[in-house]
Amino acid sequence: MAQHTLHAAAAAAALACLSALGPAAGGSAVPAPVRPGAASGARFVPGPCPKTPEPVAALAKARCGTLEVPENRARPGGRTIKLAVARIAAASAKPAADPVVFMAGGPGGDTFDDLPFVIDSGLNKDRELIVMAQRGNLYDQPNLACPEIDRSNEKAVGHGWDAAPAKQLMLKAVKDCRDRLTADGTDLNAYNSAENAADFADLRTALGIAQWNVYGYSYGTNLALTYLRAHPRGIRAVALDSPSPPQVTVLPWGWSSAREGAGSIFDACAAEPRCKSRYPDLRRTLDEQVRILEARPLTLNTRPPGGGDPVKVVLDGGALLNLMVGSNVKPADLPAALDELAGGNPQRFAQGRAKDSVQPVGQTAHGLTQSVACSEWVPGTSEPDVLDAGRRAFPGWPETVLAQVPQLPFQYDVCRTWNVESQAAEHRVATVSAVPALVISGSFDMKTGAGYAKDASRTLSRSTSVLVPGIGHWVVPQSPCAQRVLASFLADPTAPDTGCVAGLTPKPFTITPK
Repeated sequence: MAQHTLHAAAAAAALACLSALGPAAGGSAVPAPVRPGAASGARFVPGPCPKTPEPVAALAKARCGTLEVPENRARPGGRTIKLAVARIAAASAKPAADPVVFMAGGPGGDTFDDLPFVIDSGLNKDRELIVMAQRGNLYDQPNLACPEIDRSNEKAVGHGWDAAPAKQLMLKAVKDCRDRLTADGTDLNAYNSAENAADFADLRTALGIAQWNVYGYSYGTNLALTYLRAHPRGIRAVALDSPSPPQVTVLPWGWSSAREGAGSIFDACAAEPRCKSRYPDLRRTLDEQVRILEARPLTLNTRPPGGGDPVKVVLDGGALLNLMVGSNVKPADLPAALDELAGGNPQRFAQGRAKDSVQPVGQTAHGLTQSVACSEWVPGTSEPDVLDAGRRAFPGWPETVLAQVPQLPFQYDVCRTWNVESQAAEHRVATVSAVPALVISGSFDMKTGAGYAKDASRTLSRSTSVLVPGIGHWVVPQSPCAQRVLASFLADPTAPDTGCVAGLTPKPFTITPK
């Protein structure tokens, strides 16, 4: 479910937080970190670059290899795992001495699939760019991909969002994947943010880098904050794009982010005269359509956006919301899509649902996704917490819709099957730091709502927060202004130039004729 955020709906890249529940369970004391370093036996071994399905030009000249680290640092003498690493030279002839290391979203998304977006955003313009596949990702050994889950997601589009057959598909796939991975000797309790952060600390030491900068998005911000808290040595600056602060990232999060992001889109339409005139009451339209579809789901045969044979898709209230949160229908098209749906034309949403019938099978490390979600986000919360959060976000919606967190349906049942130890007390700790930080949010983000920038920056005493209007999840690749801000921050973390943000407005919405 954790697929590329710019071209596929990503469940586990769909991080947000629910501050309305109050402080997350798990206490406030800073735990002892998972220790990296020479004592762990970590080492970097040069080797070939990953062979990606679609060639990545930057890898042709990159220096690559693997970082070898213990699978579980709490169990000395256990097995060693290998993480894919690439070092991409700066485009500048006179690069800065401090590289930038990239932390991808997910958890479980393919880091190397993100490379074209990161490079096009200028991350290696003036600095060497270092990327490492987080433990369990594609190109790692072991690779915690779950083709079983990918195939269940493909089939799920033919059922209601929270329908019993969809749940059966998911739980069987999760069990089959877990059984296969554990049979191969994988310690699922070792795939968490603490171990992930220690891997990056080991990488810096193994490469002999005195100081570097960190840039992460979505779950990568959660990881970056964990890393900064537990292993601050050698970190010059941290940039957090679409933040997900560990101290408030608990499972019911999705409702507040969905509400905030959708509300920002509707407010932006109301502020644009043509959009306001053509689509005067989008909130009411959404409320009505969720209720109508949940009572009378539509079953349609629709071709996926990329072509191919038509597939059976079901549109109910839960599917409608999740297509919005996952950006299967882009924010600029959302007012038109809702208006068309209300007028009896569900094509945009149907095609968005059909999009998920074509999954990149075997590319997402669902094993990492579920180990992180079930050890860090779920403990201390319950199904009633999710329902209460949904009621606060969307009063009056059917409880069958509100019972499932956006992008993560059936997660409590999934976690009972996945069965890993809780890391909540160790993980849900605010990062207190004076390291310069840049916090970037998009006003249209329905996965990690812009409001969570406050939680991220509250304990970062030298932080600068930037809200980019009209942008959804993972801001920098979508916004030239955000790219300039990030470049300015890396050049001078204490005084980034944020001037381009002033006066920015969302791009015009799609206006269809009546």
